[in-house]
Parts: sequence; structure tokens; C-alpha cells
Amino acid sequence: MFSVLIRDAVIITVDAQDSGYAPGWLSFAEGRITGVGPMSSCPEPGGFDEVLDLPGHLVMPGLVNAHTHSAMVLFRGRSEGHSLLTMEGWYNTIRVPELAMEGRDVGPAVALSCAEMALSGTTTFCDQYFFAEEIADAVAAAGLRAVIAYGIVELGETERGMAELEKAAAFVKAQRRGEGRVVPWFGPHAPYVDNSESLLKAEVALAEELGCGLHLHMAAGPEDNEETQARYGQTATQALEQAGFFRGRVHAAHCLDLSEEDIAVFARAPAASVVQCASAGLRSGRAGICPSVALREAGVTVALGTDNVAANNSYDMVVEMRIAGHVASHKEGRAQPISSRELVRMATLEGARALGLDHETGSLEPGKAADIAVFRMGPGWSETPEVEAALVYSGSGRDLRHSFIAGEQIVRDGELTRRPFAEVRAVYSAAYADFWARADAKADVA
Repeated sequence: MFSVLIRDAVIITVDAQDSGYAPGWLSFAEGRITGVGPMSSCPEPGGFDEVLDLPGHLVMPGLVNAHTHSAMVLFRGRSEGHSLLTMEGWYNTIRVPELAMEGRDVGPAVALSCAEMALSGTTTFCDQYFFAEEIADAVAAAGLRAVIAYGIVELGETERGMAELEKAAAFVKAQRRGEGRVVPWFGPHAPYVDNSESLLKAEVALAEELGCGLHLHMAAGPEDNEETQARYGQTATQALEQAGFFRGRVHAAHCLDLSEEDIAVFARAPAASVVQCASAGLRSGRAGICPSVALREAGVTVALGTDNVAANNSYDMVVEMRIAGHVASHKEGRAQPISSRELVRMATLEGARALGLDHETGSLEPGKAADIAVFRMGPGWSETPEVEAALVYSGSGRDLRHSFIAGEQIVRDGELTRRPFAEVRAVYSAAYADFWARADAKADVA
């Protein structure tokens, strides 16, 4: 039974008591945390296969990026000056070139995204996209933990929508036969915008039958509520509740324009969560800001995500915590309505809870998976009453030194252990050139 002892580090557990130790120790064996505490209770090192002495380092739960589209690293820098939270911006800069995408493009793109996430402290992420099988294969090869929602876009083509739903169901069933770190879901892209009401009801019924979650975009752009306001005089959130959408697990991204009644819909749902993508929202030019303070006060789980790196350009979840803190202060008109400690919780345990994985990850507690991020406490990390303040407002994902997922060391001394980053990048660069040559050629013909 391979065992590891980490000692003499600053440790934040993100458990129910927000326990922290400075300095402290943590141990794990066979992928599970076996102990954590102050250095005064540290076990003898002789009983462990490996001992890591980490003074000057922060040990914490691995970060959870609760909303992204990992294959869309192919679009990084391609939507500058366009808002991806409008139909026009998304359709013209993303959807049109996506029509040239093939399965062979996806693996190298997801591999690069997984590398960037791992190297900045993310151990778990939630994805929504097409080519879900290729995404799952790339995630398995990289060793990360992921919820992968099979992206479903109908855009008025009823037969296409139902065919995609059938493929999504097959994906869920196939992934459940494995024993890996991938959890399969359905991903209705944008209800009432590119998923019709009839398709939404079919998605709800099948999700209930299979017991899987629904990951979607909601209240992200001005088009989101147009159809339901015209037909029913209510928002899409309220219409979805009436259609039964909120009976199961629902994970909604963005949520920039939620009304008080919309917030109440989330609050009374049995398993609904919101993921704030603060950087993507600001870059979109939208005036709306996710009402994370009001949602949390209503008892709704609020996680954090980067969105895709065409909308954001970065997978750095440390920076995402910082931006989420800034926009909350701006929206509420008061200083730090969400504390640094709470922002860390949103990026770890609350993210895990939103994905139904809080029994497995999100905090450093005995019995849970050893999903761990270790950050160097270098420049900017001088003494603070709470180390979370230094992490959120002075730190960076580039401070990451080590990370573990289920006890496996994925990053050692800032380098990937499964595959060199240079190799990941080289394969991706070739795939990028090939994809855009095809996409540009198709655009020229059109």
C-alpha cells in the first residue's frame, strides 16, 4: 500500500470547521487521505513510502473548475471583440468554424487544456461539448477528474436534436461501464435558444431515467428569456421549472440576469447549482453580473468556472477566485461581501458539491480522495491573518508546484508526470493548424 506523508506545510482543509494548520501534516495511502493535523501530532516518517517536507508551501484541496469547454482551446484569441454571451457573437465566431471540426481535432485540444488546468492547480472540471467520447478519452489519459456533459444543440432541427440526445444517452451508458474518473451527464446547450421545449422535456425524462445531471447555460445573454417572455410572460428559469427541469440535478452556468423569483426557483430545487464565470462575463461586455451573494444567502450552491478559453483565455482558477471577489464587491457596493475563505470554498468544496462529488473530493478529510494542490508561497505571500487572502489576491496558478489526483502525482515540481508538456503542446499545435486550415477553407467556399 503506497503511502505519502506531507509535513511542515501550511494546510487548509476546507472542511466544515475550516480547519487549518500552520504548520501541519497530511498523509494518504492508496489514493485516500488517512490523516491531517498540526505538526505537534505528525506521525513518524518511517512508516511511509515517501515523505515530502514542504515548508513555505500551501497544501489545499485541488481546485474545481465547474464550467468550461476544454476542446475550445482551439478558439483561443479567435473571438476578440465579440461577446460569446450573445447568439450573434457565439454563432459567427464559434459555431460556424465548429462545423468543420472532426473527432481527431478534439483529443489534442483537450490534452492541452488538461495540462494547463493541472499545472495551475485544477484537479476536477466540468465540461460541456460535442465529441464527448474523445473528450473522455483525453481526460482519462491526462489523469484528471471530470464531469463531461454531452453538448446538445438543436437550432430548430428537431431530428438532429433527438439524434443528439440518443448519442448522449449512449455516451452516459458507455462511460458508466468504466471505472475511471469521468462522470457522464447531458448538456443542453442553451434552453429555449438552441434547445426547443419539446427537446428539453425529452432531456429531462431521459436524465431522470438514467440518473444523470443536466449542465446548461442560463440567463447568459439577451436572447435567453425572449421566447418564454413572449409565450408565457416569464423567464426561462421559471418556464424550465414548470417543465420539470429542476426535478433532478441541474448545474447552470453564467446566470447573469436572474430575477428574485429565478433565485427562488434555484433555492427550492432539490439539487440545483449555479457556476459563476466572472472573467468571461466581464469580457463579454454584458452589464449583468451573477448575483452570487443573493444566491448563496438563499442557500444555493455557487461554484466558480473559467468558461472556455475563447471567452476567458485562461484556465487559472486562482485568478478566477480573485475576479469573482472583485465583481461581487462591485455588484453589492461594499467591500468583500464574499470573503477570501468563502471564495476558496466556492472553488473547491462548493464546486464538488455542485457536481455531486463532494463525498469524494473538494476538501482534505480522512476517507476522501487525495486530490491535492500544493502552491509555493513566494513573492506576494507575506504574512496574513488568513492565508486564503494571500492565495486569492496575491497568488496565481503559476505558483503551483505539485498536484495529486486520487493519490497519483500528476504534477511534480511544476512538470507533468504522465506526459511532457512540450509533447502535449507540439501535438496540439499541429492539430490546431490542421483544424483552422479546414475551417478557413470551408468559410471561403461558403
